[in-house]
Parts: sequence; structure tokens; C-alpha cells
Amino acid sequence: MTTIRGARARARMEVTAAIKDEARRQLAAEGAAKLSLRAVARELGMVSSALYRYFPSRDDLLTALIVDAYDAVGAAAESALTAAPGAPESGAPAPGPAVAPALSAPAASAAPAALHSARWIALCQAVRAWALAHPHEYALIYGSPVPGYSAPSDTIGPAARVGGALIAIARDAHRTGGLALPPLAEELRPEAHRLTALLAPDLPPAVVVALTAAWSQLFGLISFELFGQFNKVVEERDAFFTQAVTRLSYEVGLGAHPSADPLSRGAARR
Repeated sequence: MTTIRGARARARMEVTAAIKDEARRQLAAEGAAKLSLRAVARELGMVSSALYRYFPSRDDLLTALIVDAYDAVGAAAESALTAAPGAPESGAPAPGPAVAPALSAPAASAAPAALHSARWIALCQAVRAWALAHPHEYALIYGSPVPGYSAPSDTIGPAARVGGALIAIARDAHRTGGLALPPLAEELRPEAHRLTALLAPDLPPAVVVALTAAWSQLFGLISFELFGQFNKVVEERDAFFTQAVTRLSYEVGLGAHPSADPLSRGAARR
């Protein structure tokens, strides 16, 4: 009986994967608003009633695609941190979902500010690379809302993975004394404390506000590029993106601020 159950489970996984693959093809061709279970079933040679045993509604299928996309971009971000200088050595336990790798103990104890900034840049570049390679999945999670669809709580954890990885970098820097405090407007302090309690109680409120702004600006940069707002405006996209996210790292408190650079100070005096 165990063998039979195992075969059934594998068959169900294969059919589920085929359904989602076809749905992604339809997303690319027609957009999320036109996703249809009947059309997916027809392309797969299934009757609609059979497909409903896997996904009872269009919204259930959309949710599965959304969770997959959030998990994929989150995994890309976390993998970038694993590969970055000072990350845990190979053979260390892999982090679970929504948990970004912290710096290894030797690296964390003497990590220069530039190391934290480098990890930030590597993460941002990995998120952008994923988005450019999967534009329709990116549009599903960061583009226009799908009419009539309301995302369930199942999507919250996967959606938080990139933000959690950004927070992990700031947390490492804070723990090792390599995090500068960004400015915080007095009128924003109550909101800053609320965000801190919600997102990262172990970080200073000014940093949490800066992280929240940087998180939104990261995806704003990617969306502008992916959805065409940079067309005929920004030509050197790679260099522009790296410059922009490097500055975001400074705004969060990672690394030396550009104003500390001699060239920047000279420009300011002029």
C-alpha cells in the first residue's frame, strides 16, 4: 500500500506541476486577468472537472503561482547572501524558508563596513536578475493587482523573504557595530516604533524606517526597468542599478556615506 500511495503522490505532483507550467505560459501570453482553468485544462487535454480536483478555483491556482514566485525570488536573494563574502561556510546547515544566512562568526567579528554593503548589493543584483529572467512572474507579484483576486494569508510568509534577507544584513551590521544610524524625522517616530515592533524589534527605529524605504525603492527600480519606464532614458542599466542600490545601502546605514568620500566633499564645497 505504501508503494501505491507513493506512486499516487508522485503522479499528483507531476500533474500539479504541469498545470502550473501551463498557467505560467498563459500568464505570459494573456496576463493574469485572463487566466482560465478551462483553458488550462483544454491545453493539457484534461476535462475541467479533473483539474478542479487540483485547484478548485482560478484564485487557488493564482495563489499557488504567487507563492511559487515569491519563494523563487526569495530563494534567489538568500542564495546571493550564501555566496557573498563572509557567508556561512559550505557544510553549515542551510537556512529555512524566510531566514537569510547570517555572517559566519569569524567574519562577523571583524567585518568591515564594506562587507555589509557588498552583501546588500549582491542581494539586490540577484533579485533584479531573477526579475529580468522571469518578467511575467515578477509582474504577477509586483505588477498591477489582478481584478477580483484577494491574496490570502498563505502569501505573507513567502512575500517577506526578500525583506527578511535585507533585514538580516542590517542585523549583522548592527551586531558587529558596523551600522550607522540614519536620520529620523521627529514626526515619524511613532510610526517608526510601530514598524520596528512589527518588522525587526532588535534594530533601531531609524534603521527600520530606512530599510522599509529601501525595500520599496529596490522594487521601484526593478519595476521601472522591467515595465519600460527607463526606455530611451537609462542606457547603462547594470551600472545605473548598482549605483542606485549602493546608495540605498548607505541610506540604511551600511558602509561609508558618499558624502564621506573626498570627491563628494569636494563637489559639495564647490
